[in-house]
Amino acid sequence: MKKKLVVLTGAGMSAESGISTFRDSGGLWEQYPVEEVATPEAFARNPELMLNFYNARRRELLKAKPNEGHKGLADLEKYFDVSIITQNIDNLHERAGSSHVIHLHGELMNARSTGDPSLVYRLSEDNPDIKVGDVCEKGYQLRPDVVWFGEPVPMIEEAIRITRQADIFVIIGTSMVVYPAAGLLNYVPNAVPIYLIDPKDVAMHRRDIHHIRKGASEGVKELKKLLLKDEP
Repeated sequence: MKKKLVVLTGAGMSAESGISTFRDSGGLWEQYPVEEVATPEAFARNPELMLNFYNARRRELLKAKPNEGHKGLADLEKYFDVSIITQNIDNLHERAGSSHVIHLHGELMNARSTGDPSLVYRLSEDNPDIKVGDVCEKGYQLRPDVVWFGEPVPMIEEAIRITRQADIFVIIGTSMVVYPAAGLLNYVPNAVPIYLIDPKDVAMHRRDIHHIRKGASEGVKELKKLLLKDEP
């Protein structure tokens, strides 16, 4: 039976693919205050601004390609039972070939009904925009299927369940300051090896972490060597 490899990824995972990060210098928070583009109140106040912001993010995503880090994680499915828990709303893990991806913060390429959250629609690459006046079959305005600040994170319980099954736990490109995702570390079983891939220092309350101080692509390459050194 393959060992269970659980990977938690954040913005640093996709930065090498050209996806704008929110918190780094020059990131999206410097261009757009969070109150304007990532809260339910902002959507109620100015839906057109919000929709245009996410339409631009979607068009950025369509031009992006999975990097070697994404591809390396997909390749690890040959050797491990891999589950990826991502804070990213892009689909680069799936496009790289990963088969089990949990999106904590939703998916950029989906639209959701504002009146019935169970109504979710896949947006096409040919027509990726959501506009004011685009409605679900019940007549409610559509919005991005993403989790905004102040909203619940529906997939966190599933992420906790998967984390508790880990034989190996890996963190890539996340500051570990955004909750509830940062709290997943508390559910990693004792004695399970933990690897952190990030070129920067990341504050963590656990000391038993193997820190690979590289970006996603080079870091995953080193991780593969470490994990597969004992493989036949």
